[in-house]
Amino acid sequence: MSTASPSRPWNAHRPPSAEGRTFLVTGGNAGIGYFVAEQLAATGAVVVLGSRDTAKADAAAASIRSRVPGARVRHLPLDLADLSSLKTAVDRLEVDRLDAVVHNAGVALDDPPRRETADGHELMFGTNHLGHFALTRWLAPLLSAAEAGRIVTVGSFAARSERLDLDDPQSTRDYRPKRTYGRSKLAQMSFGFALDRRLRAIGSPVRSVVAHPGGALDGLTPSRPQIRVTTRGERLRALPAGLLVQGKEAGARPVVRAVLDPEVAGGDLWGPRVFGLRGAPRREPVPSHMADPDTAARLWTVSSELTGTEPDLGFR
Repeated sequence: MSTASPSRPWNAHRPPSAEGRTFLVTGGNAGIGYFVAEQLAATGAVVVLGSRDTAKADAAAASIRSRVPGARVRHLPLDLADLSSLKTAVDRLEVDRLDAVVHNAGVALDDPPRRETADGHELMFGTNHLGHFALTRWLAPLLSAAEAGRIVTVGSFAARSERLDLDDPQSTRDYRPKRTYGRSKLAQMSFGFALDRRLRAIGSPVRSVVAHPGGALDGLTPSRPQIRVTTRGERLRALPAGLLVQGKEAGARPVVRAVLDPEVAGGDLWGPRVFGLRGAPRREPVPSHMADPDTAARLWTVSSELTGTEPDLGFR
């Protein structure tokens, strides 16, 4: 377990040891997910990179090992856009417990046309939300077997300005990519808060926490040659924005704290300190539209039906 305590302030640059624990990071091969995985690996934990692309996952693992001596990191083939594959993927974890999962992987499209998953769901809603909803069901026994399992859902600042349309959750009538993305992230965050309420109601020790990276730009992100190189030109162009936002390494820190800090409570929202866009991790007030129980209940029903998953998600 973590060694942090109220008498030892949280140090985002030196998180406590997590030796002996196992964490799964979906989409851990790139972006925010990569830096979450890198920072978690530095705590001594076993970090599993959930990714459908073996070559990218191998490159991410090599990058982590080059920066974290002795890092214990491995790849789990995982395709959130293919719901029928998720049980098999979880079986391949070959662990008897899972201390935390970071629901990070996501698709962000900028332009039409509307695309669908193998299951016929709109790609962003289907991957970002439905895939994680269904994955949670198969991970439930492993999370419940841990001493204090955690589900950390990575949301987005983009969700603050959106509202769910549960009469058209998959944007079949009016597809606008940026809005659909924001709504998919809002669905994830609403699910994270609703899941914690349900876990508390049944007395489960598993906590569901939501975190977001704030404003995280590639141009403010340190290079990782096996993953992505930030050019000098990109860094110079991004400097003015650095007054308001940050890079992805810093953006990962609220997520890492949500995974590790024993003072984090179920139902919390964590993000950057300065206007929710940059800075050290802090607990934030939960916007009312993200925690509305009636909307969450409708979303839960829709999600359960679309994924063919029992409503209790396997938590008892």
